[in-house]
Amino acid sequence: MKVTSADHPDRVRLSGHLWLRDGARDAALLISVLARSATEGEDMSDEVTNWPARTALPLSVLSPGGPADDLRPLGKALDGVRIVGLGEATHGTAEFFRLKHRLLEHLVTEHGFTVLAMEASASAAPAVDAYVRHGVGDAAEALAGLGFWTWRTHEMLAVLTWMRAYNKGRPDGAKVRFAGIDPQKCGPSLTALDAFLRRAAPGRAAGLLAPLRVLADAAPGSRPDPERRLVREAGDLREFLRGTAPEAADALRHARLLVRAADLVTRPRRHEDPEETVFAARDRYMAEAVGDLVEDPAARVVLWAHNGHLTKGRYGAAVPAMGHHLHARYGDAYYALGLLFGGGAFRARRLRALPWLRSRAGAAVAHRIGPPRPGTLEARLAEAVPGDHLLDLRGAGGAPDAVREWLRGPHPARSFGAMVPRWTYRLHLSPVSPAGEYDGLGYVAVSTCSRPLPET
Repeated sequence: MKVTSADHPDRVRLSGHLWLRDGARDAALLISVLARSATEGEDMSDEVTNWPARTALPLSVLSPGGPADDLRPLGKALDGVRIVGLGEATHGTAEFFRLKHRLLEHLVTEHGFTVLAMEASASAAPAVDAYVRHGVGDAAEALAGLGFWTWRTHEMLAVLTWMRAYNKGRPDGAKVRFAGIDPQKCGPSLTALDAFLRRAAPGRAAGLLAPLRVLADAAPGSRPDPERRLVREAGDLREFLRGTAPEAADALRHARLLVRAADLVTRPRRHEDPEETVFAARDRYMAEAVGDLVEDPAARVVLWAHNGHLTKGRYGAAVPAMGHHLHARYGDAYYALGLLFGGGAFRARRLRALPWLRSRAGAAVAHRIGPPRPGTLEARLAEAVPGDHLLDLRGAGGAPDAVREWLRGPHPARSFGAMVPRWTYRLHLSPVSPAGEYDGLGYVAVSTCSRPLPET
């Protein structure tokens, strides 16, 4: 699993996975996987290499805007699918962003998908939606408003620019929407609620909002409180708004976001029950936000998030990921596509930690990494098809037994989030069961750094 966009140092351990309580247990699992994979590289039958070589879809290009002939075979795999999760093994790889942009274009224009939902602030997302649907505001400013350095890039700006161009001149019902699903970074909600309360209940505005101002920037898990006082205060605001005029509908939406944000801020990062942690709550809330979108029977959602959120499995075999919830609720109508890479470089914040100090992170910088090690999932994909490609795992039902056994895994794979440790990130691997966690995989041979937009 990934480090969250909020850069939680406690989430970084020996791999990209979330290591909640029992690091020794997880370390033993990864060591056993590495040992098994080292022998697999020598002993595994050629069937495991030949099957992806025969069935993979080589990608002619990664960048959007060109012919889509190489993507059209995906149509069969997407029959009946309403949510397509597009993952990424890093938050700072330009090729992942460009490929996902290309897939978004294809899904919208060829398959009728209607919403781009991102692992980004649900509070700030309406400003992005106003830009892509109606041309309101500035695209770069809207991206900055999402609050995460990971999305303030030229590649993401190109996505919004394409969405705006696609929507221009179309009727509202035919426009593709933008939605955020992450209940944090709630500054825009606080601003909207302040304006509403000053009109509707000027004598109550200050008292209701004062204790909640911290939710503009407070990171999930940063203020653990067993008494959940902040949650109660957010709940009081929500209940007050329920008793006001019907025009409070939008204010109520913002208040519900504050309740969720308060829950995240006050939950612990570690707990004897992993599902009580902030990480479990965050993925559960993000899954619920996606569920809200598909309540519209005409909606089809392209879901943009890290591999670790899209997986149909659990973090550290304990915490259900967002994709786990979506698969449990929607079955095969949810398709999770994990993206992996060979070598190159990616951007991430560099974690600095000393044994006697709290971990902290610096600016996002380039991190270089060589080719995948033998026995890893990436090495097997590269051996089968050295270039960029997609692989539909739902089509493996008729594959040889050796292939299906291998796809059940687990196998070590790379996974990096918004932060990585300063020196040892090149060694980090996470155990992945390909067919158990994803419906498809994408492989990018070379990763280069995403390009940050200038600071405003």
